[in-house]
Amino acid sequence: MTVAPMPSPAAAPMVDPLGRTVDYVRVSVTDRCDLRCTYCMAERQTFLPRDELLTIAELDRLCSVFIGLGTRRLRLTGGEPLIRKGFMDLVARLSRHLASGDLDELTLTTNGSHLADHAQALADLGVRRINVSLDTLDPDAYRRITRGGALERVLAGLDAAAAAGIAVKINTVALRQDNAAELPALIDWAHGRGLEITLIETMPLGEIGADRTDQFLSLTEVRQTLEARRTLTPLARRTSGPARYVRVGETGGILGFITPMTHNFCDTCNRIRVTCTGRLYPCLGQETHADLRQVLRSGPDDAPVVEAIRAIVARKPGRHDFRIGAGLGPAVARPMSMTGG
Repeated sequence: MTVAPMPSPAAAPMVDPLGRTVDYVRVSVTDRCDLRCTYCMAERQTFLPRDELLTIAELDRLCSVFIGLGTRRLRLTGGEPLIRKGFMDLVARLSRHLASGDLDELTLTTNGSHLADHAQALADLGVRRINVSLDTLDPDAYRRITRGGALERVLAGLDAAAAAGIAVKINTVALRQDNAAELPALIDWAHGRGLEITLIETMPLGEIGADRTDQFLSLTEVRQTLEARRTLTPLARRTSGPARYVRVGETGGILGFITPMTHNFCDTCNRIRVTCTGRLYPCLGQETHADLRQVLRSGPDDAPVVEAIRAIVARKPGRHDFRIGAGLGPAVARPMSMTGG
């Protein structure tokens, strides 16, 4: 069977029912992680059988189809992507789209624990920017939040990224019980290293074996606390993600806020997500999806894959339905580690 040529990005953009052009795809390469962050997954998390995951070749093929449909930014996520066998081979394959100019950015989100081993290779393959998840600078608190992680490995990874010339943005989940008091110092530390930092509200995704209500911390409250001690100047800057940015006058650094719970930002959403099993979700907070793995494995013709992608983008909802409160379960059953950040 002849493989259908990929559609021209200029001729065939992905546009949802609200007229939003979808040009940013986040692809999870594994649901596995070497950490067990308390707000992300259960301590005894059950992971998927490996044969249910897309292969490296399938991930390459699918990402290439998205690029043919106008995707300009591609983020590889997990779980922890750097522990996926063959991950660096996938990055090497996808880097051809950077070289051709068909892709503006290839990046990843990582917990940083294996970054020191791969930073230079990532840079050599064209990765210029990554996000590193880090919620505290206290080694004991880090070990408690991650259920066994070693902070020094993450810091070594940040050093390696800096040496390789990779720009790093720190992602910090705001947690009322675990890091609320530390957030100002964490911001100062990041800016002191020349790093951007973004604060994120915890989201009700998947069962974690605990009630998220006690840990939820509104970033409206955090921002008010910061403004009593810092000068925050709003920036018109917009990236491909959902953050809204300010410049901190006292440090000169950039601080982002991602507020899925207290300030809905869905009107400008240009993102879709693919799970490690090939399910395409047009919205992080909805269950609507398409099973692209089945279509990929039905044959080498990419035309049915394109058709399935277009069909689900045409059903992209206007917004998510996240709610956190006492007695409320997760908004969706799948954990963040499966969907990808």
